[in-house]
Amino acid sequence: MATRIDRYLAKLIFVPLMTTLTLAAMLLLLDKMLRLFDFVVTEGGPIGVVWQMLANLIPEYLSLGIPIGLLLGILLAFRRIALSSELDSLRAVGLSYGRLLRVPYMYAIGLALVNLAIVGFVQPYARYAYEGLRFELRSGALGASIKVGEFNNLGKRMTLRVDRSDDEGRHLHGVFIRAESRDGRTLAATADLGTFLATDDPDTIILRLSNGRLVHTAPSYRAPRVLSFQSHDIPIDLPTIETFRGRGDGNQELTIPELVRIGKSDNAPERLRDEIRSNFHFRMVEVVMMLLLPLLAVALAVPPKRSTSGLGIFVGIVMIVTYHKINQYAEQMGAQDRFDPVLALWVPFAIFAAIILRMYWTLAHKPGGQPIGALERAFAKAGSAVGRIFRFGGKRRAVAAE
Repeated sequence: MATRIDRYLAKLIFVPLMTTLTLAAMLLLLDKMLRLFDFVVTEGGPIGVVWQMLANLIPEYLSLGIPIGLLLGILLAFRRIALSSELDSLRAVGLSYGRLLRVPYMYAIGLALVNLAIVGFVQPYARYAYEGLRFELRSGALGASIKVGEFNNLGKRMTLRVDRSDDEGRHLHGVFIRAESRDGRTLAATADLGTFLATDDPDTIILRLSNGRLVHTAPSYRAPRVLSFQSHDIPIDLPTIETFRGRGDGNQELTIPELVRIGKSDNAPERLRDEIRSNFHFRMVEVVMMLLLPLLAVALAVPPKRSTSGLGIFVGIVMIVTYHKINQYAEQMGAQDRFDPVLALWVPFAIFAAIILRMYWTLAHKPGGQPIGALERAFAKAGSAVGRIFRFGGKRRAVAAE
């Protein structure tokens, strides 16, 4: 019987957990996608790089979505069996809350290990790859397309403007180009069409212009030389592209073993050690807190008798988001050496853990206990007051209409 109950709870938890995790990750990615499209278009890069950047953000968003998914998965599963009176039946046959938490803790331990792997090893490399793509977009290393309707500098002495471009900037329409040599000679050309062609020299490309006019001036010329052409090739020297920095410029790009090694190093500056220690403890408290989420979820899942209030869902989301923001603030305070990183991050954890344990004890060991009973009553009174206001307003409008 116990095995069947465990399988039943595992199934109830799995569906909302995966749904919530997927939904949270997709919402975060969609919000970032719009900004990335704007950034890539502004930098003139190929649109395909947006998907690479989003792929490198998935580990970061999973590390945020997994705790929320775990909390809501367990909370919604226990809320379902509480509203259907199945929880009362399970309790009546001798299954305590501690026994019913066996399956939720299997999920919690497994997902905590997954989250530890993500924040400790996967996310640092993904973050570095994301920053590398941003750097390459800004530097032009991705073969960024020409910005339409703007004057583009190709090196120090060449300017290009186009009315329209196709094939990610390889084929141009309505071309204007101006080049200046060191000895004062200038060349300006307009053309209907332009095409970039590769050469044997990786540092040089050819811009082939078609159906245009060229103006050539030099200090020794009495008048500019003007000619029309059907096809004309202009060599363009590619600017030197800087090499992207090595991984580890920021502590978010370091794995947990690297954080430990640098944090213990006497050669590292004190400010850097504070930042490293703060980031290390921030990752640890975020992972360890997941082991308390089953207790919080169960404490918030059971509504008062003869009530279907969903206040516990709202309270659970607010608590976990608030705790995450407190940790972010504590990490900054520890990195600035305003507080010891251990105290700044583990004291809020201890307070939050004490609140959760008290809420769970109230539900599991206090007869008729409701962890958020006072909030339930306050919201019920507020709801009744709002209802009376709307009913009174409706009656006044009905009287006025008569």
